[in-house]
Amino acid sequence: MSSKHPKIKIGFSVGDFNGIGPEIIMKALKDKHITDFFTPIIFASGKLFTYQKNIFKLNLNFNYITEASQAQSGKLNMVNLWKDNVNVELGSPTEESTRMAIDSLEAATNALINGDIDVLVTAPINKDEMMKQGFKHAGHTGFFEEKFGKKGLMFLVTEDLKVAVSTHHIPISEVAQNISKEKIKKQIKLLHQTLIEDFQIVKPKIAVLGLNPHAGDGGAIGKEEIDLISPAIDEMFDSGILAFGPFPADSFFQPNKYQNYDAVLAMYHDQGLAPFKTLAYEEGVNYTAGLPYIRTSPDHGTAYDIAGKNIADERSLTEAIFTGIKIFRNRQEYQELLKNRLQPRKTTADSGVDEDLPEIPEG
Repeated sequence: MSSKHPKIKIGFSVGDFNGIGPEIIMKALKDKHITDFFTPIIFASGKLFTYQKNIFKLNLNFNYITEASQAQSGKLNMVNLWKDNVNVELGSPTEESTRMAIDSLEAATNALINGDIDVLVTAPINKDEMMKQGFKHAGHTGFFEEKFGKKGLMFLVTEDLKVAVSTHHIPISEVAQNISKEKIKKQIKLLHQTLIEDFQIVKPKIAVLGLNPHAGDGGAIGKEEIDLISPAIDEMFDSGILAFGPFPADSFFQPNKYQNYDAVLAMYHDQGLAPFKTLAYEEGVNYTAGLPYIRTSPDHGTAYDIAGKNIADERSLTEAIFTGIKIFRNRQEYQELLKNRLQPRKTTADSGVDEDLPEIPEG
């Protein structure tokens, strides 16, 4: 790895350790050559991971550190947040596993802000249990928005399918009142910029889904498409962004339709995530778009039903790792291009003559 492109530091928050978080993290890092690609830094408990690696018969050695800045290249680094023994009850959330999930997320996020890690990969959490322990957000997205002081967008991605959702973890009964023309316009703009900056798509095409069945059916099944969604799309298209729709959601996710677009903006959580998870299966990655820092996660939950059975599939977490690396590199390249782009020549204001051009001799 050259000094021009130093090895990326990937931080991992552990999630609920009574779910499959530690298992999929360790399985994703089990290849001894994995540290050739990045430097892993896990925010957790050494005793917890030692206990669980024995359950899953994984041959891993950790480099224990007290803060992320001490991480060493070529090693599996662990910021040892909890030095005491922990009570593991695989398959059931506990106050202890919830508390560690919060502590791990807080520590990893602070390391991201401080520049001690470059990308944060978050293992699955139990939102309900965390809120009982004082966590203020119904998911990671709201937490990061508060920490970074900027609105994000839940964006589920694979190489071939990318789906964002306009509203996140709210009841279906509140979806309609949480969409507006201005909000949709901002999200289309954010999605457009994300596709250019983070995914290197030069002229992205964005499909927008309707809220109601059959995209309102001309107003017969709801007016949101006519009053809010279509005007937002039209204004974005007129501004130069290739936004299209609104499309009926029930028939959009056929391969010959969605593959014509670079990304999809769905109106609510299940409208976008149900087809995404069906099509993407274990390859999907949850990426929080629009934030100044890079955070990815697998597209599944804690999976308490299979915790401890050594059958959890780490592929989505592995995809989250390498998607984060790719986005980090793409952002670097984008910033370099902006920095080095050609500047317009200075001209003589009173004559309009370009000072850089040679004089033409008379005669």
